[in-house]
Amino acid sequence: MARPEEVFEAHRPLLLGLAYRLLGSMWDAEDVVQEAWVRWVGTDRATVRSPRAFLATTVTRLALDQLRSARVTREAYTGPWLPEPVPVGDGALGPLDTAELRDTVSYAAVHLLERLSPPERAVFVLREAFGLPYEEIAEVVGSPAATCRQYHHRARRRVRSGRDRFASSPGEHTELVARFLDAARSGDLAPLRELLSEDVVAWSDGGGKARAYPVPLAGREQVIEVFGALLHGNPVREARVVELNGLPAVWAVGAEGDEQAILFDVEAGRVRALYAVRNPDKLSRARP
Repeated sequence: MARPEEVFEAHRPLLLGLAYRLLGSMWDAEDVVQEAWVRWVGTDRATVRSPRAFLATTVTRLALDQLRSARVTREAYTGPWLPEPVPVGDGALGPLDTAELRDTVSYAAVHLLERLSPPERAVFVLREAFGLPYEEIAEVVGSPAATCRQYHHRARRRVRSGRDRFASSPGEHTELVARFLDAARSGDLAPLRELLSEDVVAWSDGGGKARAYPVPLAGREQVIEVFGALLHGNPVREARVVELNGLPAVWAVGAEGDEQAILFDVEAGRVRALYAVRNPDKLSRARP
């Protein structure tokens, strides 16, 4: 019979992936998974029919509690709150062998999940990423299956915004990121007009610890104007392509030594959203 730590470690990546999708923060996800471990070793495991179901339920309920308290903290956050960007290629967040698992860990998806209430978010992730039936989801979140079905449909409408998938094709995404990187390195902003959609939105998160715009920038002209001013005042000293949340992103260091991760939401061959994470507390895992 497997020891309790062996069983738990076998499920850890899946649990971290679940908690990260629910919370948007690896710091918080790791705390939740650690608390799940405490509860796992403290339970009568002879009564547990499915360790996977037990652990996923425990993590989801702990994450729901964390989300409810986090909403208050994030409302008092300095400027826009963005998720923590993380690498996922090493399997640290569990398998990514289906389109749904990859889509729901993409940065654009995790950011959009912030629109949802905690129960909607839990139902959406459990249904979309892990394919659980509504009856099982109902047991996890403590709501009737019919209510979970309503949560899911409402969440899909709010998150999908008419798109079948969060992400573009990997090749399309890679090409646009490379072209953006060339523009940042050269300081020539003319190519950006071809890369950005007319209604592009740029978000930046400094958390009061790094310079960032206090509100999202909306529209191609405003984004290009501000980006140009930033490059003029603080030219890029180093920039490279990295993989974050399963897709290419840009890691950039300014002349003043300030670091940032820039992530992209690409649709129909254009960048429809930019996410510049500058808060140093959120960059430790993204740093190359």
